[in-house]
Amino acid sequence: MVTGVRAAGALGRGLVSVGTVTAIAVAAHTAWNLRSLRRPAPRTPSAVPGTGDAQAAVRERVSLLIPARDEAGTIAAAVASALAQDDSAGEVHWDLEIVVLDDGSQDSTGDLAERAAAGDPRVRVLRAPDEPPPPGWLGKPWACARLAREATGSILVFVDADVVLDPHAVASLVDEMRSSGLQMVAPYPFQQAVGPLERIVQPLVTWAWVATMPLAWAERTRRPSLSAANGQLIAMDADAYRAAGGHGAVAGDVLEDVGLMRAFKRAGFRTATVDGSHLATCRMYESSGAVVDGYGKSLWAAFNGPAGSVAVNTLLLTAYVVPPAAVVLAPRRSTRALGLLGYAAGVTSRALVARRTGEPVMPDALAHPASILAFGVLNAVSWTRHLRGTNSWKGRPVS
Repeated sequence: MVTGVRAAGALGRGLVSVGTVTAIAVAAHTAWNLRSLRRPAPRTPSAVPGTGDAQAAVRERVSLLIPARDEAGTIAAAVASALAQDDSAGEVHWDLEIVVLDDGSQDSTGDLAERAAAGDPRVRVLRAPDEPPPPGWLGKPWACARLAREATGSILVFVDADVVLDPHAVASLVDEMRSSGLQMVAPYPFQQAVGPLERIVQPLVTWAWVATMPLAWAERTRRPSLSAANGQLIAMDADAYRAAGGHGAVAGDVLEDVGLMRAFKRAGFRTATVDGSHLATCRMYESSGAVVDGYGKSLWAAFNGPAGSVAVNTLLLTAYVVPPAAVVLAPRRSTRALGLLGYAAGVTSRALVARRTGEPVMPDALAHPASILAFGVLNAVSWTRHLRGTNSWKGRPVS
């Protein structure tokens, strides 16, 4: 029996060691990654030689596309922020069209969008009946595909109806794309979190890719697996979008944003995941129930199947829950000290990202183990609903 206790103790110390080493490695990678993280901003306009005209350099049309279904609470602010875009900023001179698709809303989304447009000729509000998407399509990709068909711009910017743009957002994305030779720029907006579960879960939206994805390599390589995108806001070259298959290439993808970046990479195009916390703000979910439902519909699709999901969640729990648990539960002082080191590394990684993106640093970063636990529970909820066929979003099935 004594031998068994010793073996269990050795196994526990080994697990704490693995978790702590992993947390330290991720913290170091986070700090290194932040050196490579793009933060788009509009450049100072420069004149074409011989003209003296700072706005004659390049002229493009930008189509800002907003899919909206039952978004009465947010659509007016989204349209207003789109209309407030500063088209005099940046090196690339552009003009703007805004197309809103009221996708079969059961509320006043379409009317509020038209009221927010106030007759501005740059805005078109399209009305679609509340019908199921065609076979093989999910609701959002189908809405985005219809918007893309209506677009006349050489640059497409898809914006969710709960996103509020900074006045320089479009100029920043256009300049970043054209000056860097990119065909897609995927900024992650600032994630506004109000309720307790939001504050626990939402910081992981940005932390996960900043901490784990090698950003410099991801930009250089065409490997589809190194893709991170957020459909709340995403900009792309229109010709590249069509060459990559558009939303038809991701018609049945729950995570159509990541799928679209992968399609771009497979087609040989350059993409970049960037810090968009200064360009846009989004409150994804306004209640704890909405957080559960929102992540429940999609997390099952995040890690390429059940084996990948189990592997990723096991690694996260080992790195960020086991060490702090050892601080409380381990009988040996040396194991508790090792666990404290791992916990501090996890908090450091989280705090580095929060400070860069303007999210609350303390005390929120101290709750990183709770965030990882909540993420694991949401994964389990998502898989349960997926296997039962009960996943839905805004009245439409998603799995």
